[in-house]
Amino acid sequence: MGIPEETDSVLKTIVLFGLAAVAEIGGAWLVWQAVREGKDWWWAGLGVIALGAYGFVATLQPDAHFGRILAAYGGVFVAGSLAWGVIFDGFRPDRWDVAGSVICLLGVAVIMFAPRSAG
Repeated sequence: MGIPEETDSVLKTIVLFGLAAVAEIGGAWLVWQAVREGKDWWWAGLGVIALGAYGFVATLQPDAHFGRILAAYGGVFVAGSLAWGVIFDGFRPDRWDVAGSVICLLGVAVIMFAPRSAG
């Protein structure tokens, strides 16, 4: 007995959003490190490659609607960016950062997983 198709689709969506976040946020962070923090130029080059990979990861989502995927990913980006800052830059979000992230992730869930009619 395998994973139900609906559950498999939800898991795939979540994993792909996670990969997209690592590619986009990580890529932007690498460019930031080169430009703002004086790291070697190749950090920016790796960042550009990661940002390009993000564009391809988004195309692997099960939903076929570009606008829906990118709108929902925006919420993942908000929460992921704050988490990245905590992990890599010592950023400490305040309660408003956390509340905003939770609101964004609730929006992601509504956009991606709300029941829709077939028509």
